[in-house]
Amino acid sequence: MARDDSGAGTIILAFVLGAVAGAAVALLTAPASGEETRRILGEKARDGAGRAREMADQGRDLWNRQRDTFASAMERGREAYQQARGAQPSGGPGAEGV
Repeated sequence: MARDDSGAGTIILAFVLGAVAGAAVALLTAPASGEETRRILGEKARDGAGRAREMADQGRDLWNRQRDTFASAMERGREAYQQARGAQPSGGPGAEGV
């Protein structure tokens, strides 16, 4: 399942990077004064940094949820193993032929 999520994340990241690159090219080729272009680039950079922080926070949240899910699954697996092991005859596997 993780591969499905990372594939979607890669597509979204590629889309965002393409949009940023397109915006940068549009700003650099637009007929505006240097001061105005620098101001616009600064605003876009701040917006992009804010979005990057939001995406990083979302990524951390997803990572923490996945880690918690994995830890829970490992604990359930350990418990199931211990229960299955405790349910076996006292001689353990292979003790019947002794």
